[in-house]
Amino acid sequence: MTPRCASADIACAVSIVIVNWNTRDILHDCLNSIINQTTLPHEIIVVDNASRDGSADMVRQDFPQVHLIANKDNRGFAAANNQGLEIATGDKLLLLNPDTIILNGAIDVMCAWLDAHEDVGCVGCQVLEDQDTIQRTGFADPGPLNLALIEFGIYRMAPRHRLLGRPEYGGWNRDSERDVDVVSGMFMLVPRHVFETVGLLDEAFFVYSEEADWCRRIRDAGWRCVFTPEARILHLEGGSKSTAQIKSRMYVQKQKSKMIYVRKHYGRIGALCARAVFLGSALLRGGAFGLAGLTRSTPERKARLRLALAAIRFHLFGQEPTT
Repeated sequence: MTPRCASADIACAVSIVIVNWNTRDILHDCLNSIINQTTLPHEIIVVDNASRDGSADMVRQDFPQVHLIANKDNRGFAAANNQGLEIATGDKLLLLNPDTIILNGAIDVMCAWLDAHEDVGCVGCQVLEDQDTIQRTGFADPGPLNLALIEFGIYRMAPRHRLLGRPEYGGWNRDSERDVDVVSGMFMLVPRHVFETVGLLDEAFFVYSEEADWCRRIRDAGWRCVFTPEARILHLEGGSKSTAQIKSRMYVQKQKSKMIYVRKHYGRIGALCARAVFLGSALLRGGAFGLAGLTRSTPERKARLRLALAAIRFHLFGQEPTT
């Protein structure tokens, strides 16, 4: 097998773990950007979750130096990342989304930054949606209060307010360094000694909230989680999707994962509060968009009603949508 670092005799500075699912073309661009922009001895581990678009074959053919794990079924984001982490040999571990492009030696820059900050257990960099737009990454802990501020749209009323805007750190433009509760999962750089202390991602999370849980465990172990604009990457799918594009299955999965997180870190009472928040929000939205649809039905209103009804069925009856 081709050595995963430049030389088998050189210690691997960073292991880059990428979980892929049906993103062959953008994965190709991502891998090219890593190879072209990273000078540190590194290894790339791609874990493909049973893609049907030829992603695994593309990696085998075009990037033979990449270590590929081709799953026969979709194991989920957390479990697939764990497969990569378990075989990683680097002094640092980077979880990276396949729909990103490394800019201006970002991995090298962030590894050097992490070396200079020994009290940091996880760091993320600045993420661009395009040349002029900085994506909002790095968030507050998704506890019951913050969930309520988001679900009932309260944070939108005063996004820069210290309390009301707290879920997304309102007023902060992501152009300065600060401690955060949650580093975005699209670029999470962690020192090996921190990983060895806190362990693997929790596979109870199929997708969503696994990074919040990992960061919570890192912070509980005494390290800081930090966002810094020291380096930049481009997020190719960073733009917001229209409501009509959101699948009910993924919408409910996101709420399910948040429920798992709250139950784990806030206990049974916290979980009951979170369920009340999600259900109350869905009932209000469903009623509002249902009534609005009686007078003037639009694709946007239909989609919002569809998502609200899916959430109601899940929280009341445990029914998860299949599409």
